[in-house]
Amino acid sequence: MSSDAPGFELPLRLLLAFRVLIDELHDELARQGHPDLRPMHGFVMQAIGPRGTTAVELGRMLGVSKQAAGKTIDTLERLGYVERTTDSHDTRRKITRLTPYGMDALTRSARIFDDLRARWADELGEDRLHALEADLRRLTPDGLWRLDTPGWFGSL
Repeated sequence: MSSDAPGFELPLRLLLAFRVLIDELHDELARQGHPDLRPMHGFVMQAIGPRGTTAVELGRMLGVSKQAAGKTIDTLERLGYVERTTDSHDTRRKITRLTPYGMDALTRSARIFDDLRARWADELGEDRLHALEADLRRLTPDGLWRLDTPGWFGSL
């Protein structure tokens, strides 16, 4: 590839690399018992986290409306990944929590990402991959866990 690549190629290559990893993750998750998960669900489940959250808080974290967050919660609830419970401190608040099936999906995702990273290290060489990761850390903000990509893209 020429070093004279047009400027627009860099973000597209970064997005394509993200897409390759996410597609491979979801192919493996499907083989491991999670065939209905979609890429957006990962953002949502990470935002819900181990302590749970409300639809309003979830929407804020994802950068989407409460209604959009609620629709995704409905889907994940129907699939068995989350459950709605009443807040023990305020019975008017509904908290969405991950079910054991949801936690299993996140645990498996972490292991699969480790395997994918190892494959990239085999392909590129550990030194080159480490340098790429270090360069990306240098060029991006410190906050690793920005989950507002769904809202940034414009829809959930």
